[in-house]
Amino acid sequence: MININEVLETNKMVEEETLDVRTITMGINLLECADHDLDTCCKKIYDKITTLARNLVATGEDISREIGIPIVNKRVSITPISLVGGACCQTPEDYVKIAKSLDKAAKDLGINFLGGYSAVVSKGMTRSDELLIRSIPQAMKETERICASVNVGSTKTGINMDAVRLMGQIIKETAEATREHDSLGCGKLVVLCNAPDDNPFMAGAFHGVSEDDAIINVGVSGPGVVHHVLKEIRGASFEILCETIKRTAFKITRVGQYVAQEASRRLGVPFGIIDLSLAPTPAVGDSVADILCEIGLEHPGAPGTTAALALLNDQVKKGGVMASSYVGGLSGAFIPVSEDQGMIDAVTCGALTLEKLEAMTCVCSVGLDMIAIPGDTPASIISGIIADEAAIGMINQKTTAVRIIPVVGKSIGETVEFGGLLGYAPVMPVNRYSCEAFINRTGRIPAPIHSFKN
Repeated sequence: MININEVLETNKMVEEETLDVRTITMGINLLECADHDLDTCCKKIYDKITTLARNLVATGEDISREIGIPIVNKRVSITPISLVGGACCQTPEDYVKIAKSLDKAAKDLGINFLGGYSAVVSKGMTRSDELLIRSIPQAMKETERICASVNVGSTKTGINMDAVRLMGQIIKETAEATREHDSLGCGKLVVLCNAPDDNPFMAGAFHGVSEDDAIINVGVSGPGVVHHVLKEIRGASFEILCETIKRTAFKITRVGQYVAQEASRRLGVPFGIIDLSLAPTPAVGDSVADILCEIGLEHPGAPGTTAALALLNDQVKKGGVMASSYVGGLSGAFIPVSEDQGMIDAVTCGALTLEKLEAMTCVCSVGLDMIAIPGDTPASIISGIIADEAAIGMINQKTTAVRIIPVVGKSIGETVEFGGLLGYAPVMPVNRYSCEAFINRTGRIPAPIHSFKN
C-alpha cells in the first residue's frame, strides 16, 4: 500500500518542477443505454453518465487540496458510441443529437472533456460505424467538450484502408466545419491503430467493451521533473542517465497510484490503470523536447533524436511498472507539437520535420500529434499520412495515432493559436507528391505474419 509520506516527498516536484496528475478519467459502460428510440437512448446516456460521475470533479479537487498536488483534468470516457447508437441512429444527424446530449452531460458535470464519440473499424465498418464517422464534422462543430476517435487498424487485423481513405475526407470536412476557430475541431479528433481500451488521455480515450461497468483510470505526467533531475547529472554515463530516469518515473507513478486508489475508494468505482506518460503542456519547463535536449541534442530532430527518445520512453516504462501493478493506457512519452514549447521551437528553426516526427513515433507512445498543416492539403495526402502511422503501429505491435489539423486559410510558416492546453503551432510543410492511386484502392492491408500467434 502507498502512504501519504511517499506523496509528500514530491512537494518539491510540484512547487519547482511542474509535477501534476494530468487526469482522473472515469470510464463508463453505456451498452445498456442502447434503445430503438433516439430520445430514450439520449436520456439513458445522460442519466447514467451524470449519475456515476456526479462526484468526479469534487473528489478530484478534494484529493488535490489534501495532498497538495494539482490534478489538472477530470474527464469521462465512454463505450464507443457507434456501438450504443446503432439501433436508433439512421442518419449522421441522429448521432449529432447523441453528441449534444454527451456535451450537455460533460458541461453539467464540469469535466474538461468526454471521450468515446468513437468507432472501432480496424477490420470493417458497420452501417452504424459509417454513420457515426460521417457525423464527426458536424458533431465537432456543435459541441465543445466531446472528443472523437476512430481505430482503423491493429496488429491482429491489419489496416482498413477504406476507413483510412474516409478519415482523410472527414478530417478535411471537420477542418472546414470549424474554420472560424482555426479548424480546432480536428484537435479533438484522432485516428488510431491498436487503440487501447483503457487510455485516460484525450482525444483517443474510450471505454472498451472488455472493461468493468465503471472504472477509474489516472494519467500522470512530469516532464519537468525528469528534466530537472537530468540537469543534475549532466554529462553522466548512459547507465546513470537510465537509472535516474527510472527512479524519477517510479516516484511520479507512485503519486498517480495514490490518487487513483483514493479516487476509487471515495467514488466507489474500481481502480483500472495508471498511464505513466510524460505529457507536456505549453508551460515553460514542462517539455519532453527539453528532456531530449538535456540528454544531449541541440534540438529535437537532430541526428540521435530517435535513439534518445527510445531511451527515455523505455526507462519511463521500466520505472513505472515497478511502482504500480496495473500500468496501461499509452504509457511513455508524448511528442505533440502544439503542446510542447520545445517542439514548437524545433519546428520553427527547421530542426524538426514531419518526416523526422514520423521516425520518432516508431519508439514513443503515440504518433503524429497536434500537428498543423496547410489547409489546402488534399484529403488523399492526409489519408497517406494516416496509413503510414497505422503501418508503424501494426508492424511494431504498438499504439500509433494521427491528430493532424489542416488549418483552413493558413499556409506554411504561419502560426495558429488553439488556446489552453492545446497551445499554438507553426504550420508545417507536407510532402505534396500524390499517393491518391494508392489510397483509392479498396479493401484492407492484411495483418503482418507475426500477428499469427494462435
